[in-house]
Amino acid sequence: MEAETLLHRAISWSFSPQCHLPHRTRLLRQAVRASSSNPRLKKSYKGPKPKQDLIPDWVSRNDDTVRSLPIYVGGASLVAVLVNRAVSGIAPVADASSSQSRADLLTLGLAVTSILTGLVWLTIKPKSISVVNPLGVECRMISSRLPDPLIAELLWVWESLSSVTCCRSLVVVYDRTCILQIGVAAESSGGEAQVVDAARLSEGSVYQGVMKSGSQSYLANLSLYPGRSELPFLPSNTQAVILQPLGDKGIVIIGGDMIRGFTNADQAWITYLGEKLDATIAKHTISVTPLKIQDRI
Repeated sequence: MEAETLLHRAISWSFSPQCHLPHRTRLLRQAVRASSSNPRLKKSYKGPKPKQDLIPDWVSRNDDTVRSLPIYVGGASLVAVLVNRAVSGIAPVADASSSQSRADLLTLGLAVTSILTGLVWLTIKPKSISVVNPLGVECRMISSRLPDPLIAELLWVWESLSSVTCCRSLVVVYDRTCILQIGVAAESSGGEAQVVDAARLSEGSVYQGVMKSGSQSYLANLSLYPGRSELPFLPSNTQAVILQPLGDKGIVIIGGDMIRGFTNADQAWITYLGEKLDATIAKHTISVTPLKIQDRI
């Protein structure tokens, strides 16, 4: 009986503070409501406000008008000089001894220069950079004797790159063996994906340069590099390529669909991905086997 009494008192004491929780909760809600509705607090906020660049925004929206503006200014100046010359009664022939003639000649030169500048601005325009659709066939091939953890790691790398960056093609070559080719690949004469010749790729200057430097190589505009011919397995209209070494035995080739599409943050992130993938591959023994389509992909 005494044990039951002590147990009952202990339980009632341990739960007794909860009876005050609803009252405290109501007080807290009232305090939050009162503070949020206080106009003094709203007026006293002096936090950072979004900055608006009015002039750059207006220039970007009216690009053609801004480019043709020097033509209008130069033309108006030229007309003003001729009208002033005709109205002022000065002889139409330029006189070197007249200060007015020297000023008119200088103004005419500036007006013509302004007109020519406007014409150059209208003629030369920066090439617009846009996303292109890779020309090729979908390819999802992986070496047949890779362990499941390594397959999961490779697929995770592909899904991460294709979801976050402009990556549309991914090739992983390790120990002169292509262990992964996924994404859009160049189309062969038979209508299938162009298989990666790892032995030929390893002998090329692009591969040797990356392995010699041991650092990432970013080809921001692939069409400007002569080493493009060493990557025939990528779509013909691949815009940018990142070559990430995997230690001293392999390389990751990432093809993008936009010129300069990989940002500095993407490049740094891909470097860490390469180090992680190199550590995972080093834990497993990779046998030289041809690529084939896997049911697990």
